[in-house]
Amino acid sequence: MNWRNYRRQTLVTLLLLALWGTFALASPVTFGNARIYRSFMSTIPVTTVLTLGMTLLIVAGEMDMSFPSVSAVAAFVFAWAYAKAGIDPWAAFVAALAAGALMGWFNGLLVVVVGVPSIIATIGAQFLWRGLALLLSDGIAIPLAQVRGTSLYQVFTGRLGAWGVPAQALWAVGTAVCLGLLLNRRPFGEALLFIGDNRKTAEMMGIRVPRVRVGAFVLMGFLAAFAGMLATLELNNWWPTQGDGYMLLVFAAVFVGGTSAYGGQGTVYGSFIGSIVIGIIEAGIVSAGLTGLWTRFVHGLVIILSLSGYALFARRR
Repeated sequence: MNWRNYRRQTLVTLLLLALWGTFALASPVTFGNARIYRSFMSTIPVTTVLTLGMTLLIVAGEMDMSFPSVSAVAAFVFAWAYAKAGIDPWAAFVAALAAGALMGWFNGLLVVVVGVPSIIATIGAQFLWRGLALLLSDGIAIPLAQVRGTSLYQVFTGRLGAWGVPAQALWAVGTAVCLGLLLNRRPFGEALLFIGDNRKTAEMMGIRVPRVRVGAFVLMGFLAAFAGMLATLELNNWWPTQGDGYMLLVFAAVFVGGTSAYGGQGTVYGSFIGSIVIGIIEAGIVSAGLTGLWTRFVHGLVIILSLSGYALFARRR
């Protein structure tokens, strides 16, 4: 890991501590209560998993705008298979993950084989997958109250220990550890960094660039499906607009975490902390006595200040 990444990780960590300190001073009762942290651990992991997948994709110089819809379709596969077809919940869960990976593979083919720029291809795919979710569901939500009694629910979103720690928080941490090792200790991760930095150089080094690029999209689709499953299991419900609202949060977390918008540079740690930063903002704003209308403004301000700070540090390198 280079020195620039260390500095960016330090900056985003200081940003998190500064925000937490500000909110704790503004609302000591709220931020001094364990309940709000349990709430964070039940909601932020969905954003975290999506952010981590997007980080690896942007590191490779690509982008996926379709992940909210991929998440919705994959979760629909689970909801229909379990609630309508009566399939075992674990089998339905595997089917949902497979559906996400398949949609990611399709996105990858559009970009790598057909040659459509990733941002354009995945905007189109966003409408395609969302339309598919609406057509298959007739725009009707699927209640999943019965899933609470299954081992699947307990494993992924149950409450653990005397503190009632949401299981999805541990899965988010585990995902971060696995992807951190993948990016920094495995050939696939090194290939992503080389491709994002200079695709032609990567080809000259013998890296199978098309395969790695498609693989990054498959991984993003898989993680979008996993995030969708965490949200579905937590709320015991599938709804047609599931995933909407995560686009801004995910890209904000990625760039606040220090990932370069140009590819070739980024860290899993930075994105992990970035997702927490973005996740606590709304609660901090409301608990400080401001209205939720401030949320988008503060999100934008944090993104601009973070990117500006990284740019200034890069100039002084």
